[in-house]
Amino acid sequence: MKNDDKVYVVGHRNPDTDSVCSAIAYAELRRKQGLEGVKPARAGNINHQTQFILDHLDVDIPELLSDVHPRIKDVVTDPVISIHELEPMSRAIALYHQHHIRMLPVVDDDGCAKGLLMLKQATEFFMVPDEPEKMRRVTASLNSIKSCLGAEGISLLDPDEVVQFDLFVGARRESSFKRWMKELKPEKTILITGDRPGIQKMAIEAGLRLLIITGGSQVDEELIEEARLKGVSILVSHYDTANCVWLTRMAMPVGLLVDNDFMQVRPNDLIDELRIKLSHGKQAGAIVTSSDGQVTGMATKSHLIKNSPVKLILVDHNELAQAVPGADKVEIIEVIDHHRLGNFHTDLPIRFINQPLGSTCSLVSTLYQQAGINPEKKIAGLLLAGLLSDTIILKSPTATAIDRQLIPWLEELSGLDHQDFGSQLFAAGSPMASGASARKLILTDFKEYTVNENVLGLGQVEVVNFHTFYERQHELTEELSKIREEKHYALAALLVTDIVMGTSLLVTAGPSELPYVIGYPQEGENLYRLKGVLSRKKQLVPHLLKVFKGL
Repeated sequence: MKNDDKVYVVGHRNPDTDSVCSAIAYAELRRKQGLEGVKPARAGNINHQTQFILDHLDVDIPELLSDVHPRIKDVVTDPVISIHELEPMSRAIALYHQHHIRMLPVVDDDGCAKGLLMLKQATEFFMVPDEPEKMRRVTASLNSIKSCLGAEGISLLDPDEVVQFDLFVGARRESSFKRWMKELKPEKTILITGDRPGIQKMAIEAGLRLLIITGGSQVDEELIEEARLKGVSILVSHYDTANCVWLTRMAMPVGLLVDNDFMQVRPNDLIDELRIKLSHGKQAGAIVTSSDGQVTGMATKSHLIKNSPVKLILVDHNELAQAVPGADKVEIIEVIDHHRLGNFHTDLPIRFINQPLGSTCSLVSTLYQQAGINPEKKIAGLLLAGLLSDTIILKSPTATAIDRQLIPWLEELSGLDHQDFGSQLFAAGSPMASGASARKLILTDFKEYTVNENVLGLGQVEVVNFHTFYERQHELTEELSKIREEKHYALAALLVTDIVMGTSLLVTAGPSELPYVIGYPQEGENLYRLKGVLSRKKQLVPHLLKVFKGL
């Protein structure tokens, strides 16, 4: 694990009590075992029962993960290397080599993107000109040239004005130089020369825009005074003539070379979207900018192969269809579950624990015992709550001998009586009479199952009697039909379980032949009585999977 890795222990979408409680408890166990960066999370809103439990035990609600799709901010984490638009090319070259990069975001005074400067583009401009005349062309300000040369400025005129100059070297004999001077445009000319007083004097008399004297040579005071009168600026550099020529050409502000047609992305943009843009666009990288336009990073193709720092431990499910969106794009390092095996695969071996117990909290409890660690009081309460919720206070056929053996241990550690606590949490958790919308009642504890090419959507809600259900049966049936049409389910159904009587009703929206093949007594249109059925996982789902395999 890297230091910046974030490991989320998270259950399925539309989390129930077992999903949330097992995530909190298992995250605490792994933390005690030395796993760094681990924390519990949830993949959806919690239900009334779970809220009651967390409030009762004074436990914080886990962080909500709406999705874990890798985003640009997850992989573009290095400090941004940018350059101001007025900085010279020499500074850009230094940054390229200092940081081993090939592109530089160019910014204005506010740090906002003005363009992208590519190393290839910049070097081609200076080293592979299309025309020989371009070799002598310099577009820069006197101050920029002064900075590049590390020079001393003498009587600089309009030092910040950016001008396009022609660059020449005063290396001729004085006689030929005088004739040659007549061909120049003084106001656009930079002359570089060494310790040649005669050449210097003729350049000043001609009124050249800038005279650069190399090798740190002293300039005669009379020449300096005449330069002031003629409006000639002088720079004295310690570099020799050859280096002065090169550095003067490097004085061009980067803003003049910048590519204004650049790609701009946001930190929260998906890596998959960046991959498409870089694969099909002409740019080799994209400037990452904040909502106010400030440059925060540089995204390149090398970032596409970086792993997301987000890693997952899945609890109470092992199917990607039920996992937090984006789970297939990040590394899943563990699975702790008590359900059937789904369509799950990983690139690397992982810790995968799946046992046919009544709840994931039961499984997590056994892992505490195997590790020789007693959960603290609140965690023991959470484990007891998840066990009681998923086994319907041990009435469900999914309850096992191990579940029953765990009850006294968890009661002792939590200080709770399982019968009293179970009655409280189910009384608090029944949403049928809460006034919740029909859609919310259906989707609060809702899971998808795939058989052949059919997808089944099954919700479940517990009640203490069926009276309220019958009052809302019509609207629930209508809402199921809407959900089936929206999601293109082969079947959308809601299992309404009376935990006192130990039986259930199944309200459905399915194919026309369903009443003839479902195999349950029909109590009304789209309504079936499932005597003795309490468990969606162990009793309803296996039966429906067989039914739809035959359709």
